[in-house]
Amino acid sequence: MLPDVQAGNPDVRLSLTKVGITDVKKMVEIYRGSKRPIILIPTFDIFVDLPSNRKGANLSRNLEVIDKVLEDAIKEPVYAIEDLCVDVSKELLAKHEYASRAEVSMRGEYMMKRRSPVTDMECQEVYDICADAVAVKGGLISKGIGARVIAMTACPCAQDIMKAQAEQKLRKLGIAQDLIDEFLADMPMPTHNQRGIGSIKIEFSDHRDGENRRISIESIIDIIEQSMSCQVFELLKRQDEEYVVRTAHQNPKFVEDCVRAMAKNLVQRFPDLSDDTTITIKQVNEESIHRHNAFAERIATFGELKKEVNGRALVKARPEPPKHVGAKAGHKKAKA
Repeated sequence: MLPDVQAGNPDVRLSLTKVGITDVKKMVEIYRGSKRPIILIPTFDIFVDLPSNRKGANLSRNLEVIDKVLEDAIKEPVYAIEDLCVDVSKELLAKHEYASRAEVSMRGEYMMKRRSPVTDMECQEVYDICADAVAVKGGLISKGIGARVIAMTACPCAQDIMKAQAEQKLRKLGIAQDLIDEFLADMPMPTHNQRGIGSIKIEFSDHRDGENRRISIESIIDIIEQSMSCQVFELLKRQDEEYVVRTAHQNPKFVEDCVRAMAKNLVQRFPDLSDDTTITIKQVNEESIHRHNAFAERIATFGELKKEVNGRALVKARPEPPKHVGAKAGHKKAKA
């Protein structure tokens, strides 16, 4: 038999956090009951830890084993991509007896059918999705799911400036104030726009005993889209363009507003999530009148988000400013 070099002692006895393979592409079929299954071709990264007394993880020889783990996992009906990652991580621990921790992550593109807002034309929209899982030998298994969505935002600040200028101009033209108010309420003023990129990642412990922990990727995508000024569409006619522009300008939002809206919509959409679930919300607005981009983020447990969204957050009292102590009578000011 050929020697198992990987099982030998390393020159430097140091344990490694991650050893594995990256950029493994596989076809995954998401089962949806009576509906047509969804076909994904995601990219997987697969890791195990390595103890200090082992030279290597047999990657050249075990690549076939890891590949078989993926193949076996996707032969069964897959209902959720995060559960697929859980299954693979558990099998990795079973195959790598020397490992105490396994980590699997996947990323890919997800296609959803959308209809244009006015003309009702069907088009396909592409979204970035991700999922991962961590299995610890003899411990809990955690998993996560998330999405990254592009939509549109309109700047409230510039819009208020333009609104004030429009109101001033209409007054000079002799338009009555009630007509000015009616016009400005119906016709949103121009402002600069951004391509907003929102993302949500939800991480929680794996419990297969209930369905309340299963979160559809479509729901996450909907939450992100609804939290910006307006969705964007791949295919639009003129009536649709008018709707998108008007809707965005009637719903202007800062980058901070988008993160807060995502948190609120998440709490309202999934009220039964466990309080210890970790939520990561990010928003990047690619500015149109600046070279820089705007960024906002919130990382919190779901319990913390619920308290704040529902108005039960603890507000820290501001310390009283120090009392001003005046100069004593008769005290002369020191020379500089």
